[in-house]
Amino acid sequence: MRLVSLLPSATEIVYALGLGDDLVGVTFECDEPPSARTDKTVVVGGRDTRGMTPAAIDEYVKSQMSAGADLYTLHADALAGLAPELILTQDLCRVCALPSEHVEDALDYLGCRADVLSLDPYSLEEVFGTILAVGARTGVPDRAEALVGALRDRLAAVASAVRGRPRPRVAVVEWVEPPFTAGHWVPDLVRAAGGEPVAARPGARSVQTTWQEFADAEPEIVLVTPCGFHLDGAARQAETVARRLSGVAVWAVDGDGLVVRPGPRLVDGVEAIAAILHPGAVPEPPGGAVARIA
Repeated sequence: MRLVSLLPSATEIVYALGLGDDLVGVTFECDEPPSARTDKTVVVGGRDTRGMTPAAIDEYVKSQMSAGADLYTLHADALAGLAPELILTQDLCRVCALPSEHVEDALDYLGCRADVLSLDPYSLEEVFGTILAVGARTGVPDRAEALVGALRDRLAAVASAVRGRPRPRVAVVEWVEPPFTAGHWVPDLVRAAGGEPVAARPGARSVQTTWQEFADAEPEIVLVTPCGFHLDGAARQAETVARRLSGVAVWAVDGDGLVVRPGPRLVDGVEAIAAILHPGAVPEPPGGAVARIA
């Protein structure tokens, strides 16, 4: 089956299911595995925000949204030329990827016949559901069930390791300028790691908030996991958080790799967060995953 992925998490799911050879098109943000962006046709482009501050990125996003403009560019002719049979996209967040309706409109215009599967999880359990959905639509349900089973086994191992330990109050900052709370599946990761999420929006969209809300929630640990950034970028933003929330342990986390992309690596995120919250209870995360800032 000829597959096109229009979001990085779907690309990771495709490879985790052993379907990398079936993938013919990706987005410019699909960097895991790194070969996805170099070996496949890039059918979605967007602005390179490297070098922009978090505040500048936020202003750009808001100005585009208020003007009704897209943040991403679909290379429709290239997409049609790939003759995909199944396109994986989303309606979860216009900031993260093209919405499925834009893809369907482009396909109709081009006369391209392809199924579109929208992946829109709001919880960790629903993330597992998307893996099963991709497996079912691509004809490898057994692989998907085995992958989800292995991920659940790892979660069970973390739960066993932290059982009976005090659950620290944990705030997750998804953006710094301006501050955003943690939403969607992120509070589930904190709970699975043996923490109690505070100043969070479980199962709902992340929203802009204030530093006072974070302070009022009285977190013991703050995790900085900005969308679109790996550890180096998260560490720079975490320095701002440490200044805003003094006297609290602040950690930077590889947001894109471990927290914000709804794919199999969320369980890596649970394991890494558990190592922060309960030192010694679980193995230390690999280098480049987390860093203590304050």
